[in-house]
Amino acid sequence: MTSKTKVAIVTGGASGLGLATTQKFIENNIRTIIIGRDEKKLQNAANLFGELCHYKAFDLSDIKKIPALVDEIIKEFGTPDILVNNAGINQKKPFTEVTDDDFQQIIQTNLTAVFVISREVVKHMIAAGRGNIVNISSMASQYGIPYVISYTATKSAIEGMTRAMATELSPQGIRVNCVAPGFIATDMSAKALDSDAERKQKVMSRTPMGKLGKPDDIADAIFYLSSDAAKYVTGVILPVDGGNSVGF
Repeated sequence: MTSKTKVAIVTGGASGLGLATTQKFIENNIRTIIIGRDEKKLQNAANLFGELCHYKAFDLSDIKKIPALVDEIIKEFGTPDILVNNAGINQKKPFTEVTDDDFQQIIQTNLTAVFVISREVVKHMIAAGRGNIVNISSMASQYGIPYVISYTATKSAIEGMTRAMATELSPQGIRVNCVAPGFIATDMSAKALDSDAERKQKVMSRTPMGKLGKPDDIADAIFYLSSDAAKYVTGVILPVDGGNSVGF
């Protein structure tokens, strides 16, 4: 491994926005370790992208084992230059039907796991005196969307955490930013929108650009924020949403 090859970790890197981000990193000669639950998808991604792509099959909701996972990655590949916290789960349910367990499960995966993996990686980034973290939030944190209360809670918290992390860590050479995707054409969004014509119409009518985004629109934004092109950018929440968050 040459010292010129940067190292990135992408959680949820085997599908959707994570897969597009992994592809962007590999194309730019960044050694990328993808973390996910589905070993078959991980293998497919690694086969697709070749020798710069590595994977760890791991359920990030198992937070007690995250420190060991990070140690294992660092032993194998060195301190990562970039961490992309992309893994997340969603649940669509009326507010009064969301159980305590439902709520906690989403919090555990989307928020607590992001905190824990970031904390463990940052310990090494501080020692190296450099690093980049990109978190992923959502339109659910920009305005109110019904039936996704747990998801909304986590993504709003991610944005607050991004600012707090950026303020504390930037003096130590670690930039922390966040991308807030709008409505992007992925399997997950297709499932949600195609079964709900009214919701799809609402999405389109308030998106000034009048179309869904593509996964590589998000990958490009993540790549920018984690690159030297953004070397004076920290603590920002960047909506990549065709204007959806400001649309009327």
